[in-house]
Amino acid sequence: MSGPLSTLKVLDFTTLLPGPFGTMVLADLGAEIVRIESPTRPDMVRVMPPMVGKVSAAHAYLNRSKRSLAIDLKKPEGADLVKALVKDYDIVIEQFRPGVMDKLGVGYDALREVNPKLIFCSVTGYGQDGPYRDRAGHDMNYLAVAGMTSYNGRRNSGPQPMAFQVADVAGGSCHAVMAILAAVIHRQHTGEGQYIDISMTDAAFAMHALTAPGALQTGESPDLESTQLNGGSFYDCYETADGRWFSVGGLEPQFFSQFCQAIGRPELAGRGLAMAPDIVAELKAEIGSAMKEKTFAEWQDIFIQIDSCTEPVLSFTEACEHPQMKAREMVVEVADEEGNCQRQVASPFKFSKTQPRYRFPGAQLGAHTADVLAEAGFDAEKIDGLKKAGVVV
Repeated sequence: MSGPLSTLKVLDFTTLLPGPFGTMVLADLGAEIVRIESPTRPDMVRVMPPMVGKVSAAHAYLNRSKRSLAIDLKKPEGADLVKALVKDYDIVIEQFRPGVMDKLGVGYDALREVNPKLIFCSVTGYGQDGPYRDRAGHDMNYLAVAGMTSYNGRRNSGPQPMAFQVADVAGGSCHAVMAILAAVIHRQHTGEGQYIDISMTDAAFAMHALTAPGALQTGESPDLESTQLNGGSFYDCYETADGRWFSVGGLEPQFFSQFCQAIGRPELAGRGLAMAPDIVAELKAEIGSAMKEKTFAEWQDIFIQIDSCTEPVLSFTEACEHPQMKAREMVVEVADEEGNCQRQVASPFKFSKTQPRYRFPGAQLGAHTADVLAEAGFDAEKIDGLKKAGVVV
């Protein structure tokens, strides 16, 4: 059975991570995605090591199930081609700096004249207005400006970079998908298309879910190791005798009590809710000392038997082999057009009727140009002429 979004058609002008991850989510759920790619300025993800055959592993994953149409948008005919295509599409998503799509002749105003019901989503670092609208940035910069980095790290070493792209993926990708689907529902009821402005910095700022309410009322910003969840309590990671680590997260008294029993220090249970820095420091030192008395494997055998919110810190490779991940089928084999399979991370969505599907890994540049144009009504002679003129590849 096809995915729940199988009626949606998307023109995807995005590159790198935020947009492609978002359109991959839509593709996994059945949407038809056609990537509009530049034949002269290739997406850096395409050459990011390691390579799997002829394509990058990152490209093969982020752009799975998407067809590739290579158009030189700097040529006037390129914009005309997009306008011809967009008549039959529901959604456009782009990731250029503000104003670039307009300069290319394929901005929202130009395309909605062709398709008034079009949903057009722009994903940028800082949004379409404000003093930073034209400023370059990366994930770390968006998190820093949004105030998140200021309390991520240790007092003795300062703020630290996140291990994965929070602003790009949780901010740009996921918020773009949510906004697009909300706009689709609105269009179903009203017939109206609309423009969506997603700022990765806005989205990161909105994710101060537990810290913002208090900070807005008191005027006091959270600091490094100052909250229950950022190292200001026992909620933390602790080293084992053989240099591995365990996450200890049992904030609730019933869980912390079980943890203290398991490490042979039941007298510590009464201090679990402490937030005073000196008490917390002493408590963490006691826990750290106890955890170093046994190896990683020994603690695994102990904590698997109890429900204390204590779990091993696994490498990515170990996580792939974890029985929970295997039971949830979170690693899948995706076959390319030649039948060669690649292991990829699966979609996390589990439906009872419309399961995600994976058609093929990310394709070669322009692999589907002729097919997509033929479906749009272009005959072979016209397609050949566009190729000879360098408009498409």
